[in-house]
Amino acid sequence: MTLFKTGEVDRAFWSGKRVFLTGHTGFKGGWISLWLSSMGARVTGYALAPNTTPNFYEVAGIDGVIEESHISDIRNLDHLREAMTAANPEIVIHMAAQPLVRYSYINPVETYATNVMGTVHLLECVRGLESVRATVVVTTDKCYENKEWVWGYRENEPMGGYDPYSNSKGCAELVTAAYRQSYFSDALYPKHQHALASARAGNVIGGGDWSEDRLIPDALKAFESGAPLVIRNPLATRPWQHVLEPLSGYLVLAQALYQEGIGFASAWNFGPRDEDARPVKEVVNLLIEKSPPGAKWEQDQSEQPHEARSLKLDCSKADLLLGWKPKWSLETAVQNIADWQKTFLSKGDMKAISLKQIEAYQATH
Repeated sequence: MTLFKTGEVDRAFWSGKRVFLTGHTGFKGGWISLWLSSMGARVTGYALAPNTTPNFYEVAGIDGVIEESHISDIRNLDHLREAMTAANPEIVIHMAAQPLVRYSYINPVETYATNVMGTVHLLECVRGLESVRATVVVTTDKCYENKEWVWGYRENEPMGGYDPYSNSKGCAELVTAAYRQSYFSDALYPKHQHALASARAGNVIGGGDWSEDRLIPDALKAFESGAPLVIRNPLATRPWQHVLEPLSGYLVLAQALYQEGIGFASAWNFGPRDEDARPVKEVVNLLIEKSPPGAKWEQDQSEQPHEARSLKLDCSKADLLLGWKPKWSLETAVQNIADWQKTFLSKGDMKAISLKQIEAYQATH
């Protein structure tokens, strides 16, 4: 494999590119839609309607910046194929998912149907489109068989997953690998001209996330109401990163797949620096420093379903071969979240502050 080296999101590359993005109404999907559109990409989105009120998609005006939005279910193969055929994309980024661990315990069938069969549907549609040169399937750091060790997981570690969500994402990785080997292999590359990769990110945080049962949204909601934040596992260690970090990784990976081809068609980790894999309580305490007086947390004493105590990613492959590395420290990430939230509460221009943060991230070296 040659070195891609750039490590940076290339505005000129994305200008005019036809991109099909699943999950565009979600938190990460909204941010990457805005980023792509700001560079001149022609984005077609496919997702369910936003599932919270408020939500990033609406407050940042994403519907007004992308070329077309399909509000539909990734489990609907016929409609997905129709939408993708009409879009005739050059690049596909698959982010549609059921993304919550605790929700997956209550709704395992929906979780597997969305995360596993949804990925099958997406790749089956890609298989029938000659226009697609590069596909990035986004999964999660929780796809690994978690052994609770202190060092980071590498891309060649076994898939696993204790809970239905984590396991469904491990399954999605296996599906992606099977399609790559069966239909988009090295040997057949001169014929199919398509490069397929998967991307695994850490615990993503950022402004505009109102999802249920996530640390930062729960903290902001509690602090604004004057109530203490109730934490399930204050000592649980996670690889925390601002949302723009993994999104930049997905975009750089897509660039490499499109420009360099099959040599980059594999699995990739996009996580934070080692020092930013920290306990939950440290993240909350950083946020408390940026919050109104009286903000505090307390531990939940009730019985909880299993969650991993320690999780960390080794991103040396992305650093060495893509030239990608994280830019923002956890402290910088939390400051940007606080700034975004302050603008929202003061009824400011949310598209403008989001674009400002994207520009600031790109300018960081």
